[in-house]
Amino acid sequence: MTASDLTAPLTTTQVYRVYIRATPDAIWAALTDPEWTVRYGYGGYAHYDLRPGGRYYVTPDEAFRAGAEARGNILPEVIIEGEVLACDPPRRLVTTFRMLMDPEIAAEPVTRITHEIDDRGNGTCALTVTHELEGAPKLAMILGGAWEDGGAGGGHAWVLSDLKSLLETGSTMAGAQ
Repeated sequence: MTASDLTAPLTTTQVYRVYIRATPDAIWAALTDPEWTVRYGYGGYAHYDLRPGGRYYVTPDEAFRAGAEARGNILPEVIIEGEVLACDPPRRLVTTFRMLMDPEIAAEPVTRITHEIDDRGNGTCALTVTHELEGAPKLAMILGGAWEDGGAGGGHAWVLSDLKSLLETGSTMAGAQ
């Protein structure tokens, strides 16, 4: 990252919505069950104590760890941590969010992420992710996909697209499960 990267306009709240042909329960499981979360996105096991005040954390799988190390990044055991603020299965999950993979990003303020599942009544649901990123410009850039070409991934949009692919087809965009 260069100093000029920080002069780009930043959005302090990012909102993403994807429509998925799946039940609210299936989407909820895919968001909160580590055996599901490791199958899409970047390959992390998300662990939740699904009650207000409960712990939330993500540990990388071996493929994610190996990929990071190949790029010279040594990952901590826990790569994301937070606290459950609200939990209404299978409709709404609100947590804090702190990425620990990079010391500069880990030093930014804790942010807040809300997952809302809206059953559309026709066999599909809208999944809306709202990430409040006040005071966290580097995290906002990563989650917005600004550094995708530099190896940081496509952020929330990519993860949600991969989740949709997995739930609708049984495989991820890369074809791996």
